[in-house]
Amino acid sequence: MKDKFELTNKVALITGGGSGIGLGIAAAYIALGAKVAITGRNITKLEAAKLALGDHCFIYVNDVTQKDTHEKLVETIEKEVGPIEILVNNAGIHNKKPSIEVTDAEFQMVMDTNINSVFALTRTVLKYMMPREKGSVISISSMAALFGITQVVAYSSAKTALLGMTRSLASEYSHTGVRFNAIAPGFIETKMFLDIMEKDPKRKEKILSRTPARRFGTTEDVAYAAVYLAADVSNFITGVCLPVDGGNSIGF
Repeated sequence: MKDKFELTNKVALITGGGSGIGLGIAAAYIALGAKVAITGRNITKLEAAKLALGDHCFIYVNDVTQKDTHEKLVETIEKEVGPIEILVNNAGIHNKKPSIEVTDAEFQMVMDTNINSVFALTRTVLKYMMPREKGSVISISSMAALFGITQVVAYSSAKTALLGMTRSLASEYSHTGVRFNAIAPGFIETKMFLDIMEKDPKRKEKILSRTPARRFGTTEDVAYAAVYLAADVSNFITGVCLPVDGGNSIGF
């Protein structure tokens, strides 16, 4: 059974892997033997991640919205690291403001980063995965795709679309041996989130009061779910969205 959770010599590509949830997933994968390529726009963050993660971490400066770079990125990783078996679509941006004040440009920017670019990169990676009849594509959605949250209309729209994309691809291509799943993190303890909570104690209490687990999640909590969906132990799981939220999405 332990072997089913092993990721030894599997190659993973994680977008936005230099910090937060992406970094947590990278650390968990490497701990289980994977070789992990992480991407991001900030070379300083990527280099710090490489220093922390060690020799099985490979860094590539890349902006996922630059879709014409996807083919070269994937081709390079395949040559320098190995055949990509796991893709984690983690990179994304947020926009919080009253919905009626969101401009077309702001809405489109969030949609382009959080769904259009995810599809474009996934499509590119699939061209390599499908002929090998093996692969796991994991997209990081959000609790904002599961229930209404105010002032995040673009983000919520994009993360909901991500679930539709996951289900559609799973229906169309799971027979090739490639699986498609999503994770919907709840309120996760990143530095930015904790800073916000310290400034808004009423919101903090509101969140915790409707979270059955009565705590915020950690990047490790999300990483463990990503391990499960990447490993052979979940080889009959495709087309699902796994909430990692301490029960927040079903709490009252």
